[in-house]
Amino acid sequence: MTFSLAARDPATGAFGMVISSSSPAVASRCLHLRASVGVAASQNVTNPALGPLLLDELEAGGSAVTAIAAAVAADAHSDFRQLTVIDAEGRVATHTGSQALGKFGVSVGDQAVAAGNMLRGLDVLDAMVGGYAGSTAETFEERLLAGVLAALEAGGEAGPVRSAGLSVVEGAEWRVTDLRVDDSDDPAAELTRLLALWLPQKHDYLARALHPDGAPSYGVPGDE
Repeated sequence: MTFSLAARDPATGAFGMVISSSSPAVASRCLHLRASVGVAASQNVTNPALGPLLLDELEAGGSAVTAIAAAVAADAHSDFRQLTVIDAEGRVATHTGSQALGKFGVSVGDQAVAAGNMLRGLDVLDAMVGGYAGSTAETFEERLLAGVLAALEAGGEAGPVRSAGLSVVEGAEWRVTDLRVDDSDDPAAELTRLLALWLPQKHDYLARALHPDGAPSYGVPGDE
């Protein structure tokens, strides 16, 4: 019911993920990031608790491989889970249980991994990694978006998608970009619109948080 792309930007060390699903509010359950630590997806028959567990293992000094092993060992129903993780060195590890739904698989790129289930075809995942890696967009967020758009162009899920999300941690302890489309007839188009709205303001909001005494004004009514 879900396909995702997790990545570490080699140029900045930022972590990001883009995700889409036929289920509502997919990003609220499946997308997990922690600044300077890693990025993880917990999907298929989702156990949202596994995302923080994966990141805790990384923060404690584990690698992507040992984090996956710990998560699988901790979950009595790991046969139903699909997990991906990228650690602070850009290493990738995955787990897809034997009870994953429909057509499922993973595709690994350079510090990037796509995973999905109930797909129209496994080439969707290669298209997702290729769309991201081949994008010449200036921002990490736009390159992630290019990945999910390429996956949809290649067929996406077997059924219509209803939700999407895109998040990045970079330069702060929180998600400096955190966009969600919880239910829409065209979540990719709405995510594209939200990203175009957000990116010109992203660094201003970061500056307001870190350096409020010198940050740009809000430029809204009442801010005189």
